[in-house]
Amino acid sequence: MTHRHRAAVLGSPIEHSLSPVLHRAAYAELGLSGWSYDRFEVDEATLPGFLKEIGSEQDIWAGLSLTMPLKRAVIPLLDAISDTAASVEAVNTVVFTHDGRCVGDNTDIPGMVAALRERDVRQVESAAVLGAGATASSALAALAQICTGEVTVYVRTPARAAEMRQWGERLGVAVRIEDWADAALALTAPLVIATTPAGATDVLDAAVPDRPGALFDVLYDPWPTPLAAAWAARGGAVLGGLDLLVHQAVLQVEQMTGRSPVPLAAIRAAGEAALSARTT
Repeated sequence: MTHRHRAAVLGSPIEHSLSPVLHRAAYAELGLSGWSYDRFEVDEATLPGFLKEIGSEQDIWAGLSLTMPLKRAVIPLLDAISDTAASVEAVNTVVFTHDGRCVGDNTDIPGMVAALRERDVRQVESAAVLGAGATASSALAALAQICTGEVTVYVRTPARAAEMRQWGERLGVAVRIEDWADAALALTAPLVIATTPAGATDVLDAAVPDRPGALFDVLYDPWPTPLAAAWAARGGAVLGGLDLLVHQAVLQVEQMTGRSPVPLAAIRAAGEAALSARTT
């Protein structure tokens, strides 16, 4: 019997995920004709059953990509998680090992660092983070590697402020909290990471300074955001959510297939084509 190698992305909602496009592009470039990558609508309640079901299949499951709301829910169901995943209590990658273990990792953090490095943002003296959701903790973990000074986080509620202070202490990052009402002040930082939902930073586009530093806006659809467009118009370096998706996908493909190097350019081209098709 010929076994297929399978991988997939899980989450809810999942229909708009770009992961199948990115991973399939990598498989094609690597010549992995016997590999497939799918998407499944899975929430916290159905996750245990899904993992049990694929464990009984004849196909060889190589790994899973996880999006919300599963990044924390999966942790108790795994045999082990990496130090990187443990640092933010979030798993976006599950690899099934040859000895039958399920191991979790987080490629969002090194993916963010790699994306910044690609744009020659290797070290900054200070930074600002807009928002305090799940992505903000990954941003702090990435900044722990490249920021030598203080990180100012702009939040809407006292509860979020307390959470971000705790993450800062845990990750070894000097965190200063400011109110969201003053978010325009963030734009003068050498590096600004926007982790907010679509529309949240639109009102800030008029506040972009004449000579901005680097902006990493984790949104990718629609793109560019008004903030990213204003930033680019003033000559600042702009990274978007697709940059993060591409770099974290490279790391996932490496772990799931054991192949390296993974074709970054092919993955990015596939993602750009898919996003372009959505807007036409």
